Amino acid sequence: MRTAGAGMVGLEMAGDEVRIAGWVHRRRDLGGLVFLDVRDRSGVLQASAGPDWSSGA
Repeated sequence: MRTAGAGMVGLEMAGDEVRIAGWVHRRRDLGGLVFLDVRDRSGVLQASAGPDWSSGA
C-alpha cells in the first residue's frame, strides 16, 4: 500500500490500494454506489465505494 496526497494520485495508480488523509468535501449517494470528493492540502480526488466495500479498519 502506498501513501499519497490527494493531488498526487493519478491514473497510474488505478487499481492500486492507496491510503490518503484528508476530509470529505462532498458525498453523493447514487443508490448502490457512493462517490466521495476527498480534499487535503495537495488537492482533491474522487473515490467511489460500492455495496461490497469495507474500510478494513
